Amino acid sequence: MTQLGKYEQYLIEEFFDDYRAGALSHRTFTRRVAFITGSMGAAAAAMLLVGCTPSEVPRSTDPIPAPEPPVSTASGTAGSGAVPGAKSPLSVPEGAAGMTTATVRFPSGGTSVSAYLARPKSNGPRAAVLICHENRGLTPHIQDVARRFAKEGYVALALDLLSREGGTAGMDRDAVPGALTSAGAQRHIADFGAALEYLRGQDFVDGERIAMTGYCFGGGITWQAATELDGLKATAAFYGPAPDLGKVPGIKPAVFGVYAELDQRITGAMPALKDALAATGVVHQLTVYPGVGHAFHNDTGDQYNEVQATAAWKDTLAWFSRHV
Repeated sequence: MTQLGKYEQYLIEEFFDDYRAGALSHRTFTRRVAFITGSMGAAAAAMLLVGCTPSEVPRSTDPIPAPEPPVSTASGTAGSGAVPGAKSPLSVPEGAAGMTTATVRFPSGGTSVSAYLARPKSNGPRAAVLICHENRGLTPHIQDVARRFAKEGYVALALDLLSREGGTAGMDRDAVPGALTSAGAQRHIADFGAALEYLRGQDFVDGERIAMTGYCFGGGITWQAATELDGLKATAAFYGPAPDLGKVPGIKPAVFGVYAELDQRITGAMPALKDALAATGVVHQLTVYPGVGHAFHNDTGDQYNEVQATAAWKDTLAWFSRHV
């Protein structure tokens, strides 16, 4: 799949795995690949390359399929009721006591970027955490993660990387991954650089104590930010694609990598990153959590594992406590 960029390939392979596991219908898989590649002809070629059979591949003249009917999650399991479908005991509902939340905007690249801010009500200044969402965009789950950090005493800022496109909530959900990859990683890194400056300008933030975390696609952006952004004290990347190994010596924050034992697409590349880090003075820890697959931290998804997700969360908090 050499005609595709790193993140396009990563997403198509991830969606193919979900399709083969039965988590995505053929229609949704086809739609997402078409939005990523830009046409049905390119989607067909990409689907063949990742392992689809000829009978599963659409014709180049076919229209992009209509979206699946929305599925209601209102009656689904919801551990604490923080978000529809939430299962984690760590989940924190909107309006929880002791914290305040808001949608904020800050300038980046000549425009305005939107983000969800969660923080303790008591005055700071406090350490802060930048949060990079998955390929689904800024979802209620990611807002919940921000509130979890706020409950632990951090100022948490979760960006909507599709602010220029009108925001995640207003988009066709199958078009979101393609829009994120079309925007390009450098735009996303620049937005996080602007977010870092925004936090530094807030009187409730200790501008010398800022960390970053991200999940799946966001884990990859977090790794890349660690190689490019000045001012981060620590990062925690959850099962994200590794950065360019040639940039590893330039990493300044203390980096923590979360990996899933059964996620060979991502974990299989981890040893090379581990060797590259070991050859530098970068403070690092890469942990493989046993018996789980990709996205095991997301308690609104099918891969969620409470034991290992809780362990990874506690390890992240411990890492930030030591290094932020």
